[in-house]
Amino acid sequence: MTGTGLSIQQVAHGYGAGAGRVEVLHDVSLAAAPGELVAVAGPSGSGKSTLCHLAAGFETPERGTVTVDGRPADAVADWSVVAVVPQQHGLLAGLSVEDNICLPAYRAGVDPVAALARLAEALDLGAFTRRGVRETSLGEQQRTAVARALVLAPRLAVLDEPTGHQDDDHVAQVAAVLVGAAHAGSAVLVATHDSRVWEVADRVVHLDEGRVTAL
Repeated sequence: MTGTGLSIQQVAHGYGAGAGRVEVLHDVSLAAAPGELVAVAGPSGSGKSTLCHLAAGFETPERGTVTVDGRPADAVADWSVVAVVPQQHGLLAGLSVEDNICLPAYRAGVDPVAALARLAEALDLGAFTRRGVRETSLGEQQRTAVARALVLAPRLAVLDEPTGHQDDDHVAQVAAVLVGAAHAGSAVLVATHDSRVWEVADRVVHLDEGRVTAL
């Protein structure tokens, strides 16, 4: 997989105006190259989720640039380029686990059978794929969202706290799948409090009060 991956350069971002203004990120720069797993660590309120929203193109930075393979992230609308696991998972409640995982492939006209089988096995979802997503636990829903993000082997995968509802065994499974996605050529950006994910990352970037404090 070729390309330059994710580039975040001198980004400042906040919300509101006047006395209610909240500055969230301050001149943040970081990158995630193809084949690299980068973890973003930091306390709650440090700006990790906002950084994920910008990397995913959900928001446009007020200052600075966010690009994926040289294109503005907010101009990318292709799940094979940028795929996301938001904290609330973003699954479609009326669909099965299988259909949620495969939805990006269906939309792209790609046969998802092989990727579905591989991801369902790797994430311990094989027994649940035919169930409605409402009939599964939060942990299973979170792993479903991870599988959906990776089904098209995207150029960039952005995951916000993807192990928050997992027990130890399933944290290990999620971490292994993310490492595998990076080894296959995706750039992977993970915002996480989980030291077990930090341990398998190629780099850990620390945020504190919206500023990068270590790379």
